[in-house]
Amino acid sequence: MVNRLSPDEVRADHLNKLGPKLGSVFHALNNDLAWLQVEWAEYRELFGTSPERIDILNKAAGLFSRIIQDALWESVLLNLTRLTDPIKSRGKSNLTIAKLPELCEEPALGSKISELVEIAFKATKFARDWRNRHIGHRDLMLAVDSAAKPLEPASRAQVSNAVKAIHAVLNQFSEKVLGTTLGDQVITPATGSVSLLYVLRDGLEADEDRSERILSGKFEAEDFDRPKI
Repeated sequence: MVNRLSPDEVRADHLNKLGPKLGSVFHALNNDLAWLQVEWAEYRELFGTSPERIDILNKAAGLFSRIIQDALWESVLLNLTRLTDPIKSRGKSNLTIAKLPELCEEPALGSKISELVEIAFKATKFARDWRNRHIGHRDLMLAVDSAAKPLEPASRAQVSNAVKAIHAVLNQFSEKVLGTTLGDQVITPATGSVSLLYVLRDGLEADEDRSERILSGKFEAEDFDRPKI
């Protein structure tokens, strides 16, 4: 049987092994990375797996699906930039992977993590442009001038690469300091997007059957009884 620690127990373990300062920073970064991985996994399940899934979403609730797609996409890009922010912005400290190198007691490890942090910075450059001119702020020229410099190209492949680059930083630290490897894949829960897709598919099929019964004249009373939700 696998002994799973509760969130509080995991945090206590990090603080105990790393001390209150480093432990709290690493724990918070690890949690943010895990949530980023979850969000990105859910986005890919819905919008990056198959045309059939897109078709289900469009048939069930096209407008709402577009809202969810845009919101998830922008949330992922925003989280990429947060995790790779400078150590300070306008005099205030940020929770960022850039903080890890200075907290490393071993210079060699700090140097290696600094290299990985730089790779992550470069991998998330496109997302920073989106945050600065579209998500965090609405660039005027971009909004009203068709000749304005377009946003940096952004693709699912770039996002996946950026997530992996951030994971590489935290995993390097975890392996060398804690002796544990951080998973680079998230197992989406049974209550995730795939569960929703099955419900939507079954609902669409049931609605098609209902419509066919009505058109054929072989309908039932409940076919016209659709209680408000």
